[in-house]
Amino acid sequence: MQRRTVLSALAAAGASAAAPWAQAQAAWPDQPLRWVVPYPAGGGTDVLARTVAEAMRQTLGQQIVVDNRPGAATNIGAQMVATAKPDGNTFMSADNAVLAFNEHLFTKLPFNPEKDFTYVGGISRFPLALVVHPSFEAKTLKEFLAYARANPGKLNYASPGNGSPHHLAMEMFKNRTKTFLTHIPYRGAAPALQDVMGGQVPCMFLDLAAGLPVITSGKVRALAIGSAKRVSALPDVPTLAEAGVPNTEVYAFQGILGPAGLPAAITARLNGDLNKALANPAVLKRMTDFGMEPLTGTPEQFRAIARAESKRWGEIIKAAGVKLD
Repeated sequence: MQRRTVLSALAAAGASAAAPWAQAQAAWPDQPLRWVVPYPAGGGTDVLARTVAEAMRQTLGQQIVVDNRPGAATNIGAQMVATAKPDGNTFMSADNAVLAFNEHLFTKLPFNPEKDFTYVGGISRFPLALVVHPSFEAKTLKEFLAYARANPGKLNYASPGNGSPHHLAMEMFKNRTKTFLTHIPYRGAAPALQDVMGGQVPCMFLDLAAGLPVITSGKVRALAIGSAKRVSALPDVPTLAEAGVPNTEVYAFQGILGPAGLPAAITARLNGDLNKALANPAVLKRMTDFGMEPLTGTPEQFRAIARAESKRWGEIIKAAGVKLD
């Protein structure tokens, strides 16, 4: 009888302790939320986050404050979120760097991408295209490969920097085609693209989010695109597979991560409101204008995509011997 009394008291105490946390989850969100963007303000990731955040605010009923925390190849922002309290009030934009690249590029990371985050949902993905200056003699991908093989090491390519999706896309391309091009890294996409448009560097892989306007205006010429099928904005540009380089899908993708241990109810609410935002006509138009496609789905689907991409790119990074520390 005494044992039952003790057990009942313990159960009551546990229920009492859990009640405030359960009530807090039920009331969530009850304060402005923080959306960490691991890049400077004004860039593509920042603009996309602010666009989606505004649409989510309408359904969540709370302000979402975008907090730009650039640096260390996104590791500063990622560490901040990985160590945040898992109460649903802090989450982040995560792209290829956090989700697929950095665990292979750095010997030591201040977080584990598989264990230290809750995967909330995907936002978008957008392919990269192989582009050349309009005066470059190769007019097709076949001609480009012939030139590269006839001039091993003499053909330079630009990228926004070591470890960027643009850099690693070319490393995958080189791996698949057995060609040797020389990497010219820049500090950001804008100066890299500027030099390709100016003819100082003949080629690069360019993401459509930044590159669609300069491709359609003829400032650079797209030879092939790294998507599974042609994109509607560039119907005459073949995919890499169509142009003779199969198994070379290259795209940037983004989603939302929260700290590990985020309650299931809050994760589900965030995921649902994210998917609603991605179906918002204004958001869809903004994404289409930048050559993006929504990456809707469940948290589990987003995690599966991210982990598969990490495995795929890990093999390329290892083969290329790329390290950032």
